Amino acid sequence: MKVAVSGKGGVGKTTVAALLAQAYAQAGQDVLAVDADPAPCLAGALGFPPELRARLAPIAEMGELIEARTGARPGTVGGFFTLNPQVDDLPARFSVIHRGVRLLEMGSVEKGGSGCICPESALLKTLFTHLLLRQDDVLILDMYAGVEHLGRATVDFVDALVIVVEPTHRSLGTAVQIKKLAQDIGLARLWLLGNKVGGDQDAAFLTAESPGLPLLGLLPADPAVSAADRLGTAVYDTAPALRQAAEQIAATLKQYCLQGDCS
Repeated sequence: MKVAVSGKGGVGKTTVAALLAQAYAQAGQDVLAVDADPAPCLAGALGFPPELRARLAPIAEMGELIEARTGARPGTVGGFFTLNPQVDDLPARFSVIHRGVRLLEMGSVEKGGSGCICPESALLKTLFTHLLLRQDDVLILDMYAGVEHLGRATVDFVDALVIVVEPTHRSLGTAVQIKKLAQDIGLARLWLLGNKVGGDQDAAFLTAESPGLPLLGLLPADPAVSAADRLGTAVYDTAPALRQAAEQIAATLKQYCLQGDCS
């Protein structure tokens, strides 16, 4: 299973990615979780201890590595560099494992425009393609609010794009934008997942205002998420209600995806 998680900033997509990753790991599956946010925080949501978090660094910020693999210094635009650098060794070299979840931080290329042609972008795109072709049981991609890391050559390997929303018009507006971007590159297997749902009224709002996407499930609003962040513990452990809901959502997603019915 290859699952990408996206959504507007602040809706809790990293929390969702952590819950799904831990749910699959607890079920005995090999899980590779990839933090593709420019400000990575998936390690914290998974409760990785400080000594392991200290060993993590976003691939996009490894200037010497990027230059060695592409032949060009980061920050350069145009010129000559390798568009298909070697990346097969990177997941093992730069990831860490905790409680059955292997975590890799990708980072993002902070450039204006989506068509950046630069060494950093070449390395990240090649690495993403490699990750989607790996034979891990489960790949969880914690995306930025978009689909910039995915391309037409890789969408066939993504089983589902889970768009996380909260019960607000602004959040659903971002979901509409992400849906369009995904469909522009041919990704049609899209799900909506409601987070921070306070009750029946919120649930009804998300159902009524869904931008034409199937609703995968609902995660309740839970102050234990903030408590987990303060304590430095995994959301999966600190919020039992979220853990239970996430396990059900993970099982549903797996069932549909293995049946080939993720659209």
